[in-house]
Amino acid sequence: MTTATIIGLDLAKNVFHAHGASEAGAVVFRKKLSRSQVLPFLSEQPKCIVAMEACATAHGWAREIERLGHSPRLIPPQYVKPYVKRQKNDMADAEAIAEAGSRPTMRFVEPKPEDQQISAMAYRTRQMFIGQRTQTINALRSHLAEHGVIAATNMCGLKKLSAMIEDETVSMPCKVRELAHVYVDHIAQLTAQIAEMTGEMREMAKKSAVVKRLQTVPGVGLQTAMAVETFAPDPGCFSRGRDFSAWLGLVPRQNSTGGKSRLGKVSKMGQVDIRSHLIRGAMSVISAATRFGIKKGSWLERLLARKPKLVAAVTLANRMARAIWAMLTKNEDYKNPEAVA
Repeated sequence: MTTATIIGLDLAKNVFHAHGASEAGAVVFRKKLSRSQVLPFLSEQPKCIVAMEACATAHGWAREIERLGHSPRLIPPQYVKPYVKRQKNDMADAEAIAEAGSRPTMRFVEPKPEDQQISAMAYRTRQMFIGQRTQTINALRSHLAEHGVIAATNMCGLKKLSAMIEDETVSMPCKVRELAHVYVDHIAQLTAQIAEMTGEMREMAKKSAVVKRLQTVPGVGLQTAMAVETFAPDPGCFSRGRDFSAWLGLVPRQNSTGGKSRLGKVSKMGQVDIRSHLIRGAMSVISAATRFGIKKGSWLERLLARKPKLVAAVTLANRMARAIWAMLTKNEDYKNPEAVA
């Protein structure tokens, strides 16, 4: 009896679809499974490749399936779409996943370990709280401005608003003052929570040799180093630094044909947290160089002479990403190219 060498698993919340294919590509089975039936069904199958789309819950399923002895493969959804035949339904998706997973040149996503996902949750939770605090401060300023209470948009302005709310001589309706107190208390709670999580992040950074090493790169601070450690996969899965930059979305989009290279804007088709931190860090390096002076004849001086600052920042971020990849793969400290030259 023919056995499946690859199983395409279409993930869902409650109803899953599995498509088993032989080594020759023939259909072995098509199954509709509930959530509770997935792991028992896979445990009965011979050891094979289980392909899934790299979407929500995929990394958790990959770890569970790997414990059963199977080889999980996570595929970016955009790489699965070309293999869907005509009509789109869950069973057709499972078949397309199996077909895409069997391609020898397919690119796969590295399954994340549980510790990395925990770090990512803590990182994103802190970012969410920072966004909520900004939103709350802006809402407070807007509401009080309707009643003639104005302050600057910085933290000093927030302190001034809090003082005016407490000052009974400042004219504003009692209900407005009462609601403003709710806003101020909520901002204080968010600030305390952010400070606590920032402290925990700094304690973790002190224990990490990778974070300490990455912070020696000009423009890479605590947030950037923590983002790289949290979201980047094993650097060994990239064959060169350019592949790591492409994964971050820091390389130009191509539309080349007929032997002519046509490079467009930066693709932005990668990890947004690391990319945004690298670009901000590159802008800080350029601002400092512009303010305090740039070494004559250096690479950065030549770059700024022919490119706008933001374009130069993206180019510098690309260079920083390649340096980070080299440091992580070779376990070496940062070497300043200008000093080496």
